[in-house]
Amino acid sequence: MDKQKDKVAPSRSIGSYPFAEIESKWQKRWDEQKLFRAPDFPTNPYYVLVMFAYPSGDIHMGHFRNYIVGDAIARWKMMQGHQVLHPFGWDAFGLPAEQAAIKRKLHPRDWTLNNIEMSRDTLKKVGISFDWDREVASCLPDYYKWTQWMFIKLFENGLAYRKEASVNWCSTCNTVLANEQVDSEGRCWRCEGTVTKKKLEQWFFKITAYAERLYRDIDTLPGWLESVRMMQRNWIGRSEGCRIDFTIAETGERLPIFTTRPDTVFGVTFMAIAPESDTVSRLPIPESKKAEIAAYIQRSISKSELERTMGSDEKDGVFTGCYATNPFSGEKVQLWIADYVLASYGSGTVMGVPAHDQRDFLFAKKYGIPLRVVIHPQGGQLQGSELQQAYADFGVMVNSAGFDGKAGEDAITAVTDYAAAHGIGGREINYRLRDWLVSRQRYWGCPIPIIHCPHCGPVAERIDNLPVMLPDVKDYIPKGRSPLADVPEYTNVRCPKCGGSAERDPDTMDTFVCSSWYLFRYTDSKNSEQPFAPEKAKAWLPVDIYIGGTHEHATGHLLYYRFFTKFLKDIGYLTIDEPAVRLLNHGMVLDAIGTPMSKSAGNVVSPLDVMASKGVDTTRLAMHFAAPCGKEVLWSEDGIVGVDRLVQRMYRLALVHSRDHGTREQTSYKRSDVNEETWKTYVRLNQTVKKVTEDLDKLQFNTCIAAIMEFLNDLGELDGSVPRFHAFAIQKLTQLLAPLTPHLSEEIWEMFGHAESVFKSHWPDHDSEAIEDDSITIAIQINGKLRATITVPRGSQPQLVAATARAIEPVQKHLQGREILKEIIVPGKLVNFVVR
Repeated sequence: MDKQKDKVAPSRSIGSYPFAEIESKWQKRWDEQKLFRAPDFPTNPYYVLVMFAYPSGDIHMGHFRNYIVGDAIARWKMMQGHQVLHPFGWDAFGLPAEQAAIKRKLHPRDWTLNNIEMSRDTLKKVGISFDWDREVASCLPDYYKWTQWMFIKLFENGLAYRKEASVNWCSTCNTVLANEQVDSEGRCWRCEGTVTKKKLEQWFFKITAYAERLYRDIDTLPGWLESVRMMQRNWIGRSEGCRIDFTIAETGERLPIFTTRPDTVFGVTFMAIAPESDTVSRLPIPESKKAEIAAYIQRSISKSELERTMGSDEKDGVFTGCYATNPFSGEKVQLWIADYVLASYGSGTVMGVPAHDQRDFLFAKKYGIPLRVVIHPQGGQLQGSELQQAYADFGVMVNSAGFDGKAGEDAITAVTDYAAAHGIGGREINYRLRDWLVSRQRYWGCPIPIIHCPHCGPVAERIDNLPVMLPDVKDYIPKGRSPLADVPEYTNVRCPKCGGSAERDPDTMDTFVCSSWYLFRYTDSKNSEQPFAPEKAKAWLPVDIYIGGTHEHATGHLLYYRFFTKFLKDIGYLTIDEPAVRLLNHGMVLDAIGTPMSKSAGNVVSPLDVMASKGVDTTRLAMHFAAPCGKEVLWSEDGIVGVDRLVQRMYRLALVHSRDHGTREQTSYKRSDVNEETWKTYVRLNQTVKKVTEDLDKLQFNTCIAAIMEFLNDLGELDGSVPRFHAFAIQKLTQLLAPLTPHLSEEIWEMFGHAESVFKSHWPDHDSEAIEDDSITIAIQINGKLRATITVPRGSQPQLVAATARAIEPVQKHLQGREILKEIIVPGKLVNFVVR
């Protein structure tokens, strides 16, 4: 750096960046100025939302990354002239808090609220631009009152119902789990314990009523990762096929099945029912088989879905002693219970076609069930006795009465149309998605606002009686039923409809209910008359960018809040179909050995320790610089060195050049205003502005930082012959850095005499007249190997470039005594001499 730049104004001295003093100063000023308070009715809105935080303790570097990403976006959008809503709140009910409280012999409320206070204090030290006036916590009555309101509205619209069902049961957590809370290996998403099936009366939300809209509208979400969209498509599992109504031979009860291969219906030689299907209880099972069947069902439901559907080739089942009648052939076939059939698919019953389905083939071979070939490959024939595996491809129908000779899609259409015309089935769309099980047998959750009356049935609590307060209990240790069931003063109530004696529902809600609507509450968080005013929600929604974890939420929270959005639109509270335009799924933060940081793993690093030694902005930069937002970060404090150098350098440059206050009105330079070297540096400054702007939009903060570092090196090579140019450039860099280093940037901005916050300044535009250098660098290769570079005027003729390359000494040396066979010229980039 030249001596001119190192001269310091007499009133200042150069030292290390005093981060503690500056951070405190600006956080206090932001708070005093209410800089991040969002208006109710913005004129140019931008809604930045980070996922609801679970207060399990103080934040660690994984949380830190999540929040600084949202903060950078929010601050950048402020500088682009948007009014930004950047709220924060706490997903404060739930199983982990209850378990932690039990372990520590505390009340879950005390544990949770203490963690909220601690985490909030840390977040304020980080200087995140949250609008704290809109803070919510799902465990507080002013929030869960409206969660109960949501439940009642769903109930009133026929979308919340109670039934006995075979449910996922975690014996470790002693509670029910939704399908989305059981991982692919059949384990609990929280404790990783084995999940079994259990029959219980449970509450469900009828999310299946929205299956088609949820599936169809995935295509309206181009701002979401395709992997997340694909996971939702697969989870909803839309299939077009045919319903065929078999009957139970002994009772005549209809036994519908769903199939995508109705062309194989004449090949049915058995039927199979899921062990947990309600149909089993209605079968006229012979007395001699009841004990065997009961034992089999118990064994089956103790297995995970993965064990039942994947497993080995060994398929398992038991004959019920009953039969089903095929409506097409009139044939009676054996009715089995088989654990490879799931109640969650279709009707929970499947037709067994062993000649044309490999799973059915294995089952039939094991139990001696006959095979019947009803599909021949085009131009070929099959013999059932010779089959070594099922023929599952399309082909020509045979042994199928009047359908013989029909093939492929024509065959499927013919069978489907026949079923519809004769009242034995027809075209149908099936979904893998099941209704959302929302009741939990736990204490620390939102009480279900339903009263059970022996005369009126389930009745919703009156809206004016909300919230149904979660009472204090002496014993909230789980016993397989809700602890609230043992609180008579809570459960014994009067029916809101008839006034008679009734019982309040003792269960609490799945915490995913709380997090399915919080984004709407933020638009009107203090409203005591309704969950939010529709006009305020309309002013801000949809969320412009939603930031959080990826696949653990893809088929849970990210599906549920889409469902709530559509429902609230249907009842007139929202005008949008989808909650968020763009979804950013940031990568996890890993420890030194590559394990994701989590409190349960005991490997968390607190940002407070790093911030105390290097400052908030340096810690932010180190995290941003470590990897692109969507990639994992292997956290190491070794990465702090380079970014700390950047912070210190910017601060020193500002001390040196901030005396040139007059430059703050400078907006651009002309080619004629400056010398050659300064013009080149000015061009590189504009290239940096353009790149940082583009990369911020791509959320590639690491390359933004790299571009700024590179330009600082260029600036360091420039002499001071053009007065005040350094001051001009530093102010531009300060604005570029502001979303990433807010405290440092505010301080430097003030040094240059600006009265308003840097976040009230206009994001710099690049000068389109100074975005390209007058000269460019050309790589010179010989037989593909780089031998030299040359600088030529932009737009030079290719042959002139080649001639210039041949004339320089390094190239002449390699060409001496050799024949040039070919000159390959890529304009503006390289010249390659092919020689021998």
